[in-house]
Amino acid sequence: QVQLVESGGGLVQAGGSLRLSCAASGRTSSTYTMGWFRQAPGKEREFVAAISRHGAGTYYADSVQGRFTISRDNAKNTVYLQMTSLKPEDTAIYYCAADGGQNLRRSHYYTYAYDYWGQGTQVTVSS
Repeated sequence: QVQLVESGGGLVQAGGSLRLSCAASGRTSSTYTMGWFRQAPGKEREFVAAISRHGAGTYYADSVQGRFTISRDNAKNTVYLQMTSLKPEDTAIYYCAADGGQNLRRSHYYTYAYDYWGQGTQVTVSS
């Protein structure tokens, strides 16, 4: 069992940056593959990025490739999402997710691969 708490969201102008954090408690976070998803109003939850248990592997959605960076600090049980060159279309609630079953693989592009979810943090990008 693991609990996830996101933080770092807020209001930022287009072109700006934010860093989201996801703090994990419970089982040691290094046993989990971690992911970030987002959900805009009226849209389905979509994949943003994922990172392997020890950070060696990462996946990104095409829409954020080159602008967002996922990383983790297992000593702090925390996963980060550094977001730069933000666009209004990045506006959404951002969710952190954990999978305790498998190390990073293609299934981690999809919500069904994750066992645990945080409550989300709002990111709003103004034009």
